[in-house]
Amino acid sequence: MEKKVEKLDFKELIKYILIILFIVILRIFVITPIRVDGISMNDTLQNGEIMLLKKYDKSFDRFDIVVFNFKNVRLIKRVIGLPGEHVTFKNNKLYINDKEVKQDMITKETNDFDLSQLGIEVIPDGYYFVVGDNRGDSTDSRIIGLVSEKDILGTTNFVIFPFTKFGTVK
Repeated sequence: MEKKVEKLDFKELIKYILIILFIVILRIFVITPIRVDGISMNDTLQNGEIMLLKKYDKSFDRFDIVVFNFKNVRLIKRVIGLPGEHVTFKNNKLYINDKEVKQDMITKETNDFDLSQLGIEVIPDGYYFVVGDNRGDSTDSRIIGLVSEKDILGTTNFVIFPFTKFGTVK
């Protein structure tokens, strides 16, 4: 018995090329999966969780979770201080410009810290002060300094794996 080999129609081929092109563009410019690596964002995020990174989101507000490059490593932290602000942690409380700001997501103790320990009084334009939610075990702005806006890849707040945590986080 003879096997028939069907030719791939040019119109059919174009459909597949467009689908592949769409997926590539989506991953490069819009969203891409990112894996949580480490415990610095516990209790909010757990090691190994997979989230969607929104690359198009380039406006950062206090308490947003951002992904940024630091020495060729992607880190996930929470924005605490915005340009023009002075940040202080004292007695496990956050103060922005000497006014207390509530942090509902924090369950761990935060050591005292003042922005002047980085040799500055206010965060300059184009920079952010970021920390992990697990304040006792996080390599963040208290150690590495401020994060440049150009190093921030985008925001994330949607867990896609494990499926038991599927959805948005605070």
